[in-house]
Amino acid sequence: MIQRQQTLWLLLATLTALLTFMFPFVTGKKIVDNAETDTVINAGTNFFILILTGASLVLSTLTIFLYKNRRQQMQLCILGILLTVAIIVLYILQMNNLTKSTLALASILPFLILLGYYMAFRNIRKDEKLVKSLDKLR
Repeated sequence: MIQRQQTLWLLLATLTALLTFMFPFVTGKKIVDNAETDTVINAGTNFFILILTGASLVLSTLTIFLYKNRRQQMQLCILGILLTVAIIVLYILQMNNLTKSTLALASILPFLILLGYYMAFRNIRKDEKLVKSLDKLR
């Protein structure tokens, strides 16, 4: 299980999803009651981002342990990719609500989650093709 490349990519997705709760995606100023306040947006500041990031975290962890069922792993990776794209869109929408916004260095984390899911999907698909080609030889 741990020696497979897709497991390492899914671990990357899990760890970066966990790190998005700790580090900000964007910092900026928001106007509230005619006063500018400093605002930090991370995975825990918006309810929908919190739910989707938590779902992505659980999904990537669950997908690691389904190593015997490659088809289901591929489907869950596609679901993870869609979740991550939704997370990125929500972050951008939240960033547009700020008057003066600056992307943080940790804004790369959601894209690393996306990369982890994509690379895991690619390696799972490669394993599936290898198994099918070996079945033809029997």
